[in-house]
Amino acid sequence: MEKENGKEKEKVLETEQEGPDKEEGVGVRPADVDQQQLKMILDIPLQVTVELGRTRMLVQDLLQLTQGSVVELSKMAGEPLEILVNRKPIARGEVVKVNEKFGVRITEILSPAERVELLG
Repeated sequence: MEKENGKEKEKVLETEQEGPDKEEGVGVRPADVDQQQLKMILDIPLQVTVELGRTRMLVQDLLQLTQGSVVELSKMAGEPLEILVNRKPIARGEVVKVNEKFGVRITEILSPAERVELLG
């Protein structure tokens, strides 16, 4: 049944894979495996946070906060915001207004080396 152009042989491999006793990985193309693995994680929820800035304060200062109090943050106005996924920095961005809501425009994706540096 094998033909020299390989088409008939490819069909045989696909047919052999059907059924419960197929050998794992036989006749499966790497792209198919990647797609299957990707589909397995697409529904995992992630926590995405955009950090405007940070500050430290004493408990006594925290207790004195009232409505209208201003808390000074570590970042300057206009500086890029940190975008975190599951509390890990992955990108930087800027605030944008989308209709009546705020959003963030990603301006930079951090390299793996930058991500490691920011963890320390």
